Amino acid sequence: MSLSKDYLHQITQHLNCIHDSEYQNILEAAKLIASQIAQDKVIHVAASGGHSNLATQEIFFRAGGLMHINPIIDEGTLLTNGALRSMAIERLADYGKIVVQNNPMQCGDVLLLINAYGINAAVLDIALEAKKKGVTVIAITSIEHAQQTSAEHPARHPSKQNLCDVVDLVLDCKVQVGDAVVQIEGITQKVAAISTFANSFILNALVIETVNLLAQQGIEPPIWKSGNVIGGDEWNQQFIARFKDRIRLL
Repeated sequence: MSLSKDYLHQITQHLNCIHDSEYQNILEAAKLIASQIAQDKVIHVAASGGHSNLATQEIFFRAGGLMHINPIIDEGTLLTNGALRSMAIERLADYGKIVVQNNPMQCGDVLLLINAYGINAAVLDIALEAKKKGVTVIAITSIEHAQQTSAEHPARHPSKQNLCDVVDLVLDCKVQVGDAVVQIEGITQKVAAISTFANSFILNALVIETVNLLAQQGIEPPIWKSGNVIGGDEWNQQFIARFKDRIRLL
């Protein structure tokens, strides 16, 4: 088996494991989100920096995706502003509080919070501050990664808590410590991370189950159509005014 084929095999196994063990939790999350959308309320989606921000972008303004997604993409944590800077801010205590305070979350809202490692200061502060506001927080994170990371790791929140322990519902992406999964002979460090695949699978599975639940209620939620196909712009335009004032990044 080629190393690339081994990577594909590991990804497939990993996603199957997530589906089999997390399906009921995904359904529970879908029920919460479907209830919000049935009331025409937006779903907040946030990450805390680094490549977790890719997951926030995966579910926003995406062909086949829900239009009720309000992405919270903080400029300070983007890799495009400097990778080391992003990591430093991700580890900065109280920064996550500012992110929440700078975005319109209200009691009764739902927040999807994505961070595979589930330990850093910013993501914990986002979760804790959102819960203070009465927001239901659903985390996509790895329980194993958090539990197996030393309490003294410099990335940790001052409280030493894990994200999985402070939120209302966990969708376990099951990323192992270190994230990379392919070992090459003669190379010390493993290569090829898996967290982006895991996070994206959970998010899209969540969209599928949410839309299915709404369909069962006779509700057809607005779903983005690719602007690169005939009729895509026209389809999307009929909904834009409905969301333009509620979704800052639209």
